[in-house]
Amino acid sequence: MSALPILYSFRRCPYAMRARMALIVAGIQCELREVLLSDKPQAMLEVSPKATVPVLLFPDGTVIDESLEIMLWSLSQLDSRAWLHPDAGNLDMMLALITRNDEKFKGHLDRYKYPNRYEDEQPDPLQHRASACAFLAELENLLQANDFLYGTAPSLADIAIFPFVRQFAAVEPDWFKSLDSPRLHAWLTGWLNATLFASAMHTYALWQDGNEPVYLIEITQRNTVARP
Repeated sequence: MSALPILYSFRRCPYAMRARMALIVAGIQCELREVLLSDKPQAMLEVSPKATVPVLLFPDGTVIDESLEIMLWSLSQLDSRAWLHPDAGNLDMMLALITRNDEKFKGHLDRYKYPNRYEDEQPDPLQHRASACAFLAELENLLQANDFLYGTAPSLADIAIFPFVRQFAAVEPDWFKSLDSPRLHAWLTGWLNATLFASAMHTYALWQDGNEPVYLIEITQRNTVARP
């Protein structure tokens, strides 16, 4: 067992993206294990039978395998950018918005992007695209007053939601650009160009048992990591 937490991750998964960004901004060092979702390693399945990423495994055997819980735990260790305390809103408001993203928006996004995965439902991708736009309109409205969802600085809500908007925008980029949502477009572009996002999207070779470990953050930046 590593002396550091182990993070099982998949680079392009939006849930894993937001967990990596929270861990990085909190300065929490991890051994990163990049996996393929189509060929999940047995070591990951043994600690988290739900078989999704991200999975954060601590040296004492404790496991957190929900991305939002990883984010909240990370920021409970160090919230130097006050992501849990926005200047226009509060944690409960952010969590409610994130829940709408994770449950309603993500459901429409999946049926828009991957309709063949839901053959029993026979989803209409365009209908789900239109339904997803109701949530995007809510984000556009929140961004009218400020550059971020809950004020003048980034918060938990921004980092938890933008990877999913990124995924939605990539399905039909030209159509997405045509949406009359200038504040949303600027917000998404800002995050895509952010140094934090670039750091979280570093490309790693697939993990195999016996490989030399790789780390989420430069080893010299390691913090002392507490148990959740």
